[in-house]
Amino acid sequence: MSMRLACLALLAAAPAFAQGFSNDFQISKLGNPQPDGTGFDPRANGNFRAFARQFAAVMTSINGAPPETLGHSAFAFAADATYFAVSPSLLPTLGTFRGPTWFPSVHLRKGLPFSFEVGARAAWFPESRMGMGGLELKWALNEGFTYLPDIGVRGFINKLINSRDFDLTAGGLDLGIGKQFAIAGMITLTPYAGWSLVFVGASTGNVDFRPGRTSAEADADLFKDYYIFNSLLAINNTHNRFYGGLRFIGGHALVNIEASYSVFPTFRDNNENRSIPGVFAGTASIGLDF
Repeated sequence: MSMRLACLALLAAAPAFAQGFSNDFQISKLGNPQPDGTGFDPRANGNFRAFARQFAAVMTSINGAPPETLGHSAFAFAADATYFAVSPSLLPTLGTFRGPTWFPSVHLRKGLPFSFEVGARAAWFPESRMGMGGLELKWALNEGFTYLPDIGVRGFINKLINSRDFDLTAGGLDLGIGKQFAIAGMITLTPYAGWSLVFVGASTGNVDFRPGRTSAEADADLFKDYYIFNSLLAINNTHNRFYGGLRFIGGHALVNIEASYSVFPTFRDNNENRSIPGVFAGTASIGLDF
């Protein structure tokens, strides 16, 4: 009886499990770039470029810390929840994308000598099988002075993991400024702000632009409607990101809030100028600082 109930439970859960991946990307929805292909769209390559750059902004939408470093023997761990607002029309999800959403991540940082710091981040895109992995290296040019602000530079790279038919990588350089204020000896508040220059690279494999074909159609047109989008070279696809935040530390507990806005330049697509909507993101973090 217990085996029968378990099977019935699995069958009942199957539709919900399938719906759980509704935010997986199906980039064939961006249009077929091949003129003689099924679903040809002259703006298809531009659609892919706009999608890749906007989602790259989502992947790079958080710093999670002010420009000061931890010190050579310290480390910090935080759990983050990032809310982001993007244009639903640019995200080719399997299901209907409902607009603003969020993604959770974990962030680990370790202090090094000479005012350096390394960090790693892992994130998951809800209702999908996709995640993101990131690495960063930060150097504080100036920190710890009584009357001067902290200034730091950061290099970072993030890669989308388990995406279907395409690869997406975003990296960049960051310049931040902040100042720590001590309160009652055990509490510190650190407001900070900064600017990032983000580089976006993306490429696709052979994309099936007729995924619903029958087996008979597949046998008859074995290689038809399998094409690739034009690749994005990172050097030619850059944008600016501006951010500001506030960190609270009491004892070993830390709380951080941050907001950012990514701005994209226009690009030429099909003999016309094309714009990409900006991406707003807000992040709340809670963790431990040792």
